[in-house]
Amino acid sequence: MASIDLSQLSPLAATPSDWLETVLADFDGFLMDHASAEKKASGMAMSMISHYPDQPSIVRAMVELAVEELNHYREVMRLILERQLTPTADLKDPYIHALNGQVRKAAEHFLLDRLSVAAVVERRGAERFAIIADSLQNEPSLQRFYQAIAASEQRHWELFINLAVEHFDESTVVERFNELSQCEAKIIKTLPLRAALH
Repeated sequence: MASIDLSQLSPLAATPSDWLETVLADFDGFLMDHASAEKKASGMAMSMISHYPDQPSIVRAMVELAVEELNHYREVMRLILERQLTPTADLKDPYIHALNGQVRKAAEHFLLDRLSVAAVVERRGAERFAIIADSLQNEPSLQRFYQAIAASEQRHWELFINLAVEHFDESTVVERFNELSQCEAKIIKTLPLRAALH
């Protein structure tokens, strides 16, 4: 698979410190949202397979990703059930909705934008799961779980970027990713804080 010099990519805007406070104040609620996010991520990977069955590199990568995200869903559900919580229905994610609104529908842009949006989302997930892991020193097993999840998200966002470079010029990928990173920073500022990943 092609790879890209990640130093060309704009860094994320930092997550505000009060996001972590909001999450820790309702960690049960956060777990519900985390489970939902993993399930939706698996579904997104399957959607990519359905949309691009003629692209072997995408199919191979998305099959593996779908399975990994579903395994994460299983693990989060295990945590939820161990806490004797009742799983809740999935809620719409305004962050994902806003970012998906940036996807251009024209055929020449659609794949690039889907891969780039997915990379931005996974990169934000890597950052936030790492923040959560750092806050869980008093719960070593849960801390290890979120450290592992953060590492997975890191691999995932790099996977999406490298898939994009397989299909588009590197300069085009860098430009679009950086544009979407700027959009994402603005989106975060407009959304209320929730005990949720986004």
